[in-house]
Amino acid sequence: MYQLYIGNKNYSSWSLRPWVLMTQLGIGFQETIALLSPGSSWDAFRKFSPSGKVPCLIDGGITVWDSLAICEYLAERHAGVWPKEAAARAWARCAAAEMHSGFQSLRGQCPMNCGLRVRLRPGHAGLQSDVRRLDELWAEGLSHFGGPYLAGDRFTAADAFFAPVAFRVQTYGIPVAARSLDYVQRLLGLTAMQAWYKAALLEPWHLPVSDAETIAAGELSEDLRQP
Repeated sequence: MYQLYIGNKNYSSWSLRPWVLMTQLGIGFQETIALLSPGSSWDAFRKFSPSGKVPCLIDGGITVWDSLAICEYLAERHAGVWPKEAAARAWARCAAAEMHSGFQSLRGQCPMNCGLRVRLRPGHAGLQSDVRRLDELWAEGLSHFGGPYLAGDRFTAADAFFAPVAFRVQTYGIPVAARSLDYVQRLLGLTAMQAWYKAALLEPWHLPVSDAETIAAGELSEDLRQP
């Protein structure tokens, strides 16, 4: 069975991608949480991940240590990771790759923190640009391939790559377009996303530095996590 190393569920957006994909598609795996520790995780994570980062997938003697690489590795072995139709598959790969390497202001200004609620401070030009691109990209996929998911009628890796964005919209109240908000609610309602969220709220491992970065985006209104 696959072994998937992930970070704390409250914070680790990169870990969420393969976890939600495998869970939603019914691909069996053993989960191992490697606790994030600002400034000192690298040495501990190097014991299982060449990059010293999570997520990392172990399949027997094979190690795959990047979220996009994990999705591609799984796609070679399991149906449904990417759409069957060529045009949808190409678009889905481009969308996932854009999320993998882009949206830097969204990542930096709004780090993933499932349990907090923050009233977002308006006016950051880079974040506004990223949100406009997000609306444009999602509208393109939903319109062109018929929805209700980005590349058609089934959840694929393209949706998995934007699952952390759904949590960010929920945390910060990011002002996305109405159609984008409908898509966010669809992702948040998935069985796998609900399971991740519930576990994130119950985690006892709070990281004050990461929490401070989240609160810096605006004004803290609520902390829904276990004390």
